[in-house]
Amino acid sequence: MEAIDKLVIWKGLHRLEAWAGTRLVKTYRIAIGRGGAGPKRYEGDNKTPEGSYRITRRFVSAAFHRFLHVSYPNAEDQRAFARGRRDGSIPRNARIGGAIGIHGEKRGLRVLPHKWVDWTQGCVAVDNPEIEELYRAVKPLALVEIRP
Repeated sequence: MEAIDKLVIWKGLHRLEAWAGTRLVKTYRIAIGRGGAGPKRYEGDNKTPEGSYRITRRFVSAAFHRFLHVSYPNAEDQRAFARGRRDGSIPRNARIGGAIGIHGEKRGLRVLPHKWVDWTQGCVAVDNPEIEELYRAVKPLALVEIRP
C-alpha cells in the first residue's frame, strides 16, 4: 500500500478511509467506542472523539496487536472539557484522558465478529491484518479526521 497521509473516520457509518493526497486508497469497517453517539467528553465515557487530530506515535501494545496513537485531546476538546467541568455536566473527579488510538483486536479475547459491535473504550478498532497494513502505511503525523 502507498503512503497514507490522511485517515477519515465516519463513526456513524463505521468506516475508516485511508487517503494518499486526494486519492482514496482503501476503506475499512471499524468498531468504535461503546459509549454511543456524540464526541468524547472525558476519560471513561467510552465515546470516540470527534475532530481533527494527528497520528503521534505507533507501538506494539500489550493490550492490542498494534496501536496508532491519536493526538486526543486537541484544543477544542480541552475547551469543551473545561466548560463541562464549570457547568457540572462532566463529573468533578473526571479526567480528560488521552489513550485514544486506532488498533487491532484485543489480545487474548477474540470476539467474532468484533467489528459489528462497538466495544472499545473510545478507540477505533480494525482486524489485525488491517492494523498491520495501516501500521506500515500511515505516515508520521498523518491527519486524522473523526466525524459523526
